[in-house]
Amino acid sequence: MRTAIPLLLLAFLAACGDGEKKGPPAAGPGAGMPPPEVDVITVASASATITQDLPGRLQAVRSAQVRARVEGVVEKRLFTEGTDVAAGTPLFRIDARTYQAQAASAAADLAAAQAVFARYRPLLDIRAVSQQEFDAAEARVKQAEATSAKAKLDLENAVPPAPISGRIGRALVTEGALVGKGEATHLVTIEQLDPIRVEFSQSYSDLLRLQQAVRSGKQKRADSAKVELVLEDGSLYAEKGRLQFTDLAVDPNSGAVLLRAEFPNPRRDLLPGTFVRIRFPQAQLDAAIRVPQRAVQGSAQGQFVMTVDAEGKVAPRPIKTSTMSGGDFIVDDGLKGGEQVIVNGLQKARPGTVVKPVPWTPGAPLMVAPPGGKPTAPGAKPNEEKK
Repeated sequence: MRTAIPLLLLAFLAACGDGEKKGPPAAGPGAGMPPPEVDVITVASASATITQDLPGRLQAVRSAQVRARVEGVVEKRLFTEGTDVAAGTPLFRIDARTYQAQAASAAADLAAAQAVFARYRPLLDIRAVSQQEFDAAEARVKQAEATSAKAKLDLENAVPPAPISGRIGRALVTEGALVGKGEATHLVTIEQLDPIRVEFSQSYSDLLRLQQAVRSGKQKRADSAKVELVLEDGSLYAEKGRLQFTDLAVDPNSGAVLLRAEFPNPRRDLLPGTFVRIRFPQAQLDAAIRVPQRAVQGSAQGQFVMTVDAEGKVAPRPIKTSTMSGGDFIVDDGLKGGEQVIVNGLQKARPGTVVKPVPWTPGAPLMVAPPGGKPTAPGAKPNEEKK
């Protein structure tokens, strides 16, 4: 048995030697396949707007808390929660029997005081009543008028109306609840959502650097009146907003300046309390090279992009970026214009491999390459294997 093992090893080595003398193996399945396609852009120098994404939070333009201004038991809710209401719409009905009685009593007292005052007026001319009695009757009329007005107001407040037009929230009280006892009970909140407001802040140091760059002529001031809103998923809101307010003071705690913008919100897609980013235009460049953010990669040595040369070979290109222009990086060094930069299909673009560049369409979905399969769009199902 011991002699057989060395003999087997010698036979195996001899077979390997014979295999090296033979030519290359026959081409298997998949040989001669066309190079994979990658989406590319041809970089070029063009004008660009430098933007900065600043964090902010959505707020209602107007917000009103409806509170009980009289004491009583809630008899009925008169609105549907989560709907739009117009200013003046009745919202609740509070038991008003006490206030009806008080209003009737005050009206009767006012009528009596006015009757006495009317009777005293001609009597004063003939000295049948004194000036003091006449003045007292006039004072009673004024007091009765005030009491009657207060009783009418209490009766009206038994049916609290909507102070503003907007979207009404959930009711904070139910039928049968005692409200207004010792405090103005919070009943419901109404918020005006169209337009909607965004408050955000910009670092004062960034603002100073921008002003210095504009004064030196390196950059031109951009039209900052119109701003864009970036949603939580990274997509842009369809409507553009307008800058409404810039604070004149710097917050000593954060070193930032408060800004405010308003956006149309006709479909109520934007809701108060949501954290968003405001794409704020800062300056204008006459000639700049931009590449999409998804095309830029990073390593320990710095940033780089994958380029395709005239022979279709992939090669990394180190670059340096500075600021942003929308969703693109502005490249300060590494690209001069005319290079083909890979934007989509980077998983297939290994350095030195041959690829087929095709023009990239902005907004096209990223292609995902499953193991051993062709790239598919996100959400697409790979073909099932044939049984």
